[in-house]
Amino acid sequence: MSEPASISTGIAARYATALFELVREAGSFKALEADVNALSAVLAVSPEFVAMICSPVVSRDEQAGVISAIAAKMGLSTFMANTLAVMAQQRRWFVVPYMINDLIARIANEKGEVTVEVTSAAVLNADQAQKLAATLKARVGKEVKLKTAVDETLIGGLVVKLGSTMIDTSIRSKLAALQNVMKEVG
Repeated sequence: MSEPASISTGIAARYATALFELVREAGSFKALEADVNALSAVLAVSPEFVAMICSPVVSRDEQAGVISAIAAKMGLSTFMANTLAVMAQQRRWFVVPYMINDLIARIANEKGEVTVEVTSAAVLNADQAQKLAATLKARVGKEVKLKTAVDETLIGGLVVKLGSTMIDTSIRSKLAALQNVMKEVG
């Protein structure tokens, strides 16, 4: 992780911790989860929004005006709206994507869930996804949410990332391993 990204995640973690603890005391996890999902969706589809939150040219007052408009339009909870307003006032909006990712992980942990990234050579059907989720649930002891992606260069098999653990059963990696063995022999 680069130093600026590390600094940003540290700043974001402090905001996420404070917001999460406030929400925990108030018992309004559903509102926080809805806020996080809504903001995550906006970040994914609006490059203009991402550019605005990362721009040093946009003044504090402009950012405060934008966040109040966004909070009202999206129906964000008071906790989230106030946190974003404080972040705008402190010129910390650039860490909003990191804070959202941190909150997603905290919410999942609170619910006893774990998100597993699965990359396959072809789209998994519902039955395959269900069996994989059940197998992983038995291994980790928590509810498993699959985040799937397709990479046709895998040729076949799966690459499963669970936290810092990666299980690579792809044909591409097996061919690469075989190629390395053949180089050692010859």
